[in-house]
Amino acid sequence: MKTRFKPKRKCCGSAPRCKRCPVVSKRLIKRGLAKRRDDGLVVLAPDLTKKQYRVARVR
Repeated sequence: MKTRFKPKRKCCGSAPRCKRCPVVSKRLIKRGLAKRRDDGLVVLAPDLTKKQYRVARVR
């Protein structure tokens, strides 16, 4: 799993949500599992598990 990514501009509507979906990044930030940098990249927490990432991607 990558430690940082740039969210897409718009959600594509797939199920489960894609890994770069802006909704997923917002959910992770809200739960304290990621932080947004000034350049727009989202940095994931080092203790983020695959299960937590999967829960954030649920449609």
